[in-house]
Amino acid sequence: MGGLPELHQMLAAAQASTADGRAHLERAKALLEDATRAIVEAQAKANPWLPPQLAQAIEQIDVQLGKLTAAGELLTAYQSRL
Repeated sequence: MGGLPELHQMLAAAQASTADGRAHLERAKALLEDATRAIVEAQAKANPWLPPQLAQAIEQIDVQLGKLTAAGELLTAYQSRL
């Protein structure tokens, strides 16, 4: 058994993974937002058509970002208590 140092190391790895996940989701969200702007600009209408899945995807990414942020905060709090 590795004890406390090993636990700290595992928590740090979990923190890094959540940070990576957030970065990937933020990039995906930015790409979807770019796609939204491109569609609107291309159509140049008062009421451009956007696929409903686009808004749903952005909303789901926001939900996942919130969960990863909360997980990161919990890991930080737990690690600081050790």
